[in-house]
Amino acid sequence: MTMGAFEDDIFSSPEEQRAYEEFCAAQERAEEFRLDRPALVCRWRMAGRRVPLLNRHIRALAQRTVNGSALPTGVLSWAKQHVEWSLAEGDYPDPDGVLMLVIDVNGNAAMTVGAYEPLADTSREALRARAAEAHGEQAGTGVAPELLCAVLDGTLYLGAGEGESLCGAATLVEQLASTEGHRVVRAGADAVRDAAGAVLLVSDEHGVVPASELASVDGEDAGLVRSLAQGVSKLFA
Repeated sequence: MTMGAFEDDIFSSPEEQRAYEEFCAAQERAEEFRLDRPALVCRWRMAGRRVPLLNRHIRALAQRTVNGSALPTGVLSWAKQHVEWSLAEGDYPDPDGVLMLVIDVNGNAAMTVGAYEPLADTSREALRARAAEAHGEQAGTGVAPELLCAVLDGTLYLGAGEGESLCGAATLVEQLASTEGHRVVRAGADAVRDAAGAVLLVSDEHGVVPASELASVDGEDAGLVRSLAQGVSKLFA
Protein backbone atom coordinates (compact mmCIF):
# COMPACT_ATOMS: atom_id res chain seq x y z
CA MET A 1 0.00 0.00 0.00
CA THR A 2 1.77 3.16 -1.19
CA MET A 3 1.50 6.70 0.05
CA GLY A 4 0.61 7.93 -3.41
CA ALA A 5 -2.63 5.97 -3.44
CA PHE A 6 -3.98 8.16 -0.64
CA GLU A 7 -2.32 11.55 -0.91
CA ASP A 8 -5.06 13.22 -2.97
CA ASP A 9 -7.74 12.23 -0.46
CA ILE A 10 -5.83 12.48 2.80
CA PHE A 11 -3.49 15.48 2.62
CA SER A 12 -4.81 18.99 2.11
CA SER A 13 -1.56 20.27 0.58
CA PRO A 14 1.89 19.07 -0.57
CA GLU A 15 3.36 20.84 2.46
CA GLU A 16 1.20 18.78 4.83
CA GLN A 17 2.27 15.54 3.15
CA ARG A 18 5.93 16.58 3.27
CA ALA A 19 5.72 17.43 6.98
CA TYR A 20 4.12 14.06 7.67
CA GLU A 21 6.80 12.17 5.73
CA GLU A 22 9.62 14.07 7.44
CA PHE A 23 8.22 13.30 10.89
CA CYS A 24 7.84 9.60 10.05
CA ALA A 25 11.36 9.47 8.65
CA ALA A 26 12.75 11.04 11.83
CA GLN A 27 10.92 8.46 13.94
CA GLU A 28 12.27 5.61 11.82
CA ARG A 29 15.87 6.91 12.02
CA ALA A 30 15.92 6.56 15.79
CA GLU A 31 17.93 3.44 16.61
CA GLU A 32 15.89 2.77 19.75
CA PHE A 33 12.64 4.67 19.97
CA ARG A 34 11.69 5.17 23.60
CA LEU A 35 9.34 7.74 25.02
CA ASP A 36 10.81 10.08 27.58
CA ARG A 37 8.74 11.78 30.30
CA PRO A 38 5.23 12.48 28.93
CA ALA A 39 4.48 16.15 28.36
CA LEU A 40 1.03 15.65 26.87
CA VAL A 41 -1.48 12.78 27.00
CA CYS A 42 -4.71 12.98 25.00
CA ARG A 43 -7.47 10.41 25.63
CA TRP A 44 -9.99 10.18 22.79
CA ARG A 45 -13.05 7.96 22.91
CA MET A 46 -13.41 5.41 20.11
CA ALA A 47 -16.36 3.68 18.47
CA GLY A 48 -15.99 0.69 16.19
CA ARG A 49 -12.23 1.17 15.72
CA ARG A 50 -12.56 4.82 14.76
CA VAL A 51 -12.49 8.17 16.54
CA PRO A 52 -15.77 9.98 15.74
CA LEU A 53 -14.52 13.44 16.78
CA LEU A 54 -11.11 13.07 15.12
CA ASN A 55 -11.13 16.31 13.12
CA ARG A 56 -12.18 18.31 16.20
CA HIS A 57 -9.50 16.56 18.27
CA ILE A 58 -6.83 17.37 15.71
CA ARG A 59 -7.86 21.04 15.61
CA ALA A 60 -7.68 21.15 19.41
CA LEU A 61 -4.33 19.34 19.31
CA ALA A 62 -3.01 22.12 17.08
CA GLN A 63 -3.81 24.58 19.89
CA ARG A 64 -1.84 22.63 22.48
CA THR A 65 1.78 23.25 23.43
CA VAL A 66 4.68 21.12 24.62
CA ASN A 67 7.53 22.86 26.45
CA GLY A 68 5.87 26.16 25.60
CA SER A 69 5.89 25.56 21.84
CA ALA A 70 3.15 24.60 19.41
CA LEU A 71 3.27 21.07 18.07
CA PRO A 72 4.99 20.75 14.67
CA THR A 73 2.80 20.21 11.63
CA GLY A 74 4.44 16.84 11.14
CA VAL A 75 3.18 15.60 14.51
CA LEU A 76 -0.36 16.76 13.73
CA SER A 77 -0.33 15.10 10.32
CA TRP A 78 1.15 11.91 11.74
CA ALA A 79 -1.52 11.74 14.45
CA LYS A 80 -4.38 12.16 11.98
CA GLN A 81 -3.04 9.77 9.37
CA HIS A 82 -2.02 7.15 11.94
CA VAL A 83 -5.57 7.04 13.29
CA GLU A 84 -7.18 6.98 9.85
CA TRP A 85 -4.87 4.33 8.41
CA SER A 86 -3.99 2.10 11.34
CA LEU A 87 -6.81 2.12 13.86
CA ALA A 88 -9.27 0.07 11.81
CA GLU A 89 -6.64 -2.63 11.26
CA GLY A 90 -5.53 -2.87 14.88
CA ASP A 91 -6.03 -5.97 16.99
CA TYR A 92 -7.11 -4.95 20.48
CA PRO A 93 -9.73 -6.23 22.89
CA ASP A 94 -12.00 -3.15 22.99
CA PRO A 95 -12.90 -1.58 19.59
CA ASP A 96 -14.96 0.96 21.53
CA GLY A 97 -12.14 1.82 23.89
CA VAL A 98 -9.94 4.88 24.33
CA LEU A 99 -7.17 5.98 22.01
CA MET A 100 -4.26 7.50 23.94
CA LEU A 101 -1.86 9.84 22.19
CA VAL A 102 1.33 10.45 24.17
CA ILE A 103 3.89 13.13 23.32
CA ASP A 104 7.03 13.27 25.41
CA VAL A 105 9.21 16.23 26.40
CA ASN A 106 11.39 15.68 23.31
CA GLY A 107 8.47 15.81 20.88
CA ASN A 108 8.35 12.07 20.22
CA ALA A 109 4.85 10.66 19.82
CA ALA A 110 3.20 7.28 20.25
CA MET A 111 -0.34 5.88 20.32
CA THR A 112 -1.95 3.04 22.19
CA VAL A 113 -5.48 1.78 22.82
CA GLY A 114 -7.00 0.92 26.18
CA ALA A 115 -10.38 -0.22 27.47
CA TYR A 116 -13.00 2.39 28.23
CA GLU A 117 -14.17 2.66 31.83
CA PRO A 118 -17.12 4.93 32.72
CA LEU A 119 -16.73 7.31 35.63
CA ALA A 120 -17.50 5.60 38.93
CA ASP A 121 -18.48 8.86 40.66
CA THR A 122 -20.54 11.44 38.77
CA SER A 123 -21.55 13.61 41.69
CA ARG A 124 -21.29 17.37 41.32
CA GLU A 125 -18.23 17.45 43.59
CA ALA A 126 -16.49 14.64 41.68
CA LEU A 127 -17.05 16.39 38.34
CA ARG A 128 -15.77 19.64 39.82
CA ALA A 129 -12.61 17.87 40.97
CA ARG A 130 -11.99 16.39 37.52
CA ALA A 131 -12.50 19.77 35.86
CA ALA A 132 -10.09 21.41 38.30
CA GLU A 133 -7.44 18.81 37.45
CA ALA A 134 -8.01 19.37 33.73
CA HIS A 135 -7.76 23.14 34.27
CA GLY A 136 -4.37 22.55 35.84
CA GLU A 137 -3.29 20.62 32.75
CA GLN A 138 -4.43 23.54 30.62
CA ALA A 139 -1.87 25.76 32.34
CA GLY A 140 0.90 23.62 30.82
CA THR A 141 -0.56 22.57 27.48
CA GLY A 142 -3.03 25.30 26.56
CA VAL A 143 -6.17 23.14 26.36
CA ALA A 144 -8.17 21.43 29.12
CA PRO A 145 -9.29 17.90 28.09
CA GLU A 146 -12.37 18.20 30.33
CA LEU A 147 -14.59 21.18 31.02
CA LEU A 148 -17.17 21.84 33.73
CA CYS A 149 -20.37 23.45 32.45
CA ALA A 150 -23.68 24.51 33.95
CA VAL A 151 -27.17 25.14 32.59
CA LEU A 152 -29.27 27.79 34.29
CA ASP A 153 -32.49 29.30 32.95
CA GLY A 154 -31.89 27.74 29.55
CA THR A 155 -28.37 29.17 29.14
CA LEU A 156 -25.28 26.97 28.84
CA TYR A 157 -22.35 28.35 30.82
CA LEU A 158 -18.94 27.00 29.81
CA GLY A 159 -16.09 26.82 32.31
CA ALA A 160 -13.79 28.60 29.87
CA GLY A 161 -13.02 32.23 29.23
CA GLU A 162 -13.39 34.19 26.01
CA GLY A 163 -10.61 33.34 23.60
CA GLU A 164 -9.65 30.08 25.34
CA SER A 165 -9.12 27.07 23.12
CA LEU A 166 -11.54 24.22 23.81
CA CYS A 167 -11.09 20.48 23.61
CA GLY A 168 -12.79 18.69 20.72
CA ALA A 169 -15.83 17.53 22.68
CA ALA A 170 -16.43 21.02 24.08
CA THR A 171 -16.47 22.58 20.61
CA LEU A 172 -19.20 20.11 19.66
CA VAL A 173 -21.30 20.79 22.77
CA GLU A 174 -21.00 24.54 22.24
CA GLN A 175 -22.23 24.10 18.67
CA LEU A 176 -25.07 21.74 19.61
CA ALA A 177 -26.44 24.10 22.24
CA SER A 178 -26.32 27.05 19.85
CA THR A 179 -28.01 25.02 17.11
CA GLU A 180 -30.86 24.18 19.50
CA GLY A 181 -31.37 27.89 20.06
CA HIS A 182 -29.83 28.18 23.51
CA ARG A 183 -27.61 31.02 24.67
CA VAL A 184 -24.01 29.96 25.29
CA VAL A 185 -21.78 31.97 27.61
CA ARG A 186 -18.08 31.46 28.32
CA ALA A 187 -18.20 32.26 32.01
CA GLY A 188 -14.78 31.01 33.14
CA ALA A 189 -13.79 28.07 35.31
CA ASP A 190 -14.26 29.83 38.67
CA ALA A 191 -17.76 31.11 37.91
CA VAL A 192 -19.02 27.74 36.69
CA ARG A 193 -17.51 25.88 39.62
CA ASP A 194 -19.73 27.84 41.99
CA ALA A 195 -22.77 28.06 39.71
CA ALA A 196 -26.20 26.76 40.59
CA GLY A 197 -28.36 24.85 38.11
CA ALA A 198 -27.62 21.67 36.21
CA VAL A 199 -23.93 20.75 36.21
CA LEU A 200 -22.25 18.62 33.54
CA LEU A 201 -18.75 17.58 32.57
CA VAL A 202 -17.71 17.73 28.92
CA SER A 203 -14.85 15.35 28.19
CA ASP A 204 -12.94 14.05 25.16
CA GLU A 205 -12.94 10.64 26.85
CA HIS A 206 -16.40 10.50 28.46
CA GLY A 207 -18.52 12.79 26.29
CA VAL A 208 -21.20 14.67 28.25
CA VAL A 209 -21.53 13.49 31.85
CA PRO A 210 -24.48 14.98 33.78
CA ALA A 211 -24.01 15.31 37.53
CA SER A 212 -25.92 12.63 39.41
CA GLU A 213 -27.96 15.38 41.11
CA LEU A 214 -29.67 16.19 37.79
CA ALA A 215 -32.99 14.70 38.93
CA SER A 216 -33.47 17.58 41.36
CA VAL A 217 -32.96 20.30 38.74
CA ASP A 218 -35.62 22.34 36.91
CA GLY A 219 -37.15 20.47 33.97
CA GLU A 220 -36.04 22.76 31.12
CA ASP A 221 -32.45 22.96 32.29
CA ALA A 222 -32.25 19.23 32.91
CA GLY A 223 -33.76 18.68 29.45
CA LEU A 224 -30.95 20.62 27.79
CA VAL A 225 -28.31 18.61 29.65
CA ARG A 226 -29.96 15.35 28.59
CA SER A 227 -30.25 16.57 25.01
CA LEU A 228 -26.54 17.41 24.87
CA ALA A 229 -25.62 14.06 26.42
CA GLN A 230 -27.77 12.18 23.92
CA GLY A 231 -26.49 14.19 20.98
CA VAL A 232 -22.87 13.34 21.77
CA SER A 233 -23.53 9.72 22.77
CA LYS A 234 -25.11 9.01 19.36
CA LEU A 235 -21.66 9.38 17.83
CA PHE A 236 -20.42 6.42 19.88
CA ALA A 237 -23.43 4.12 19.43
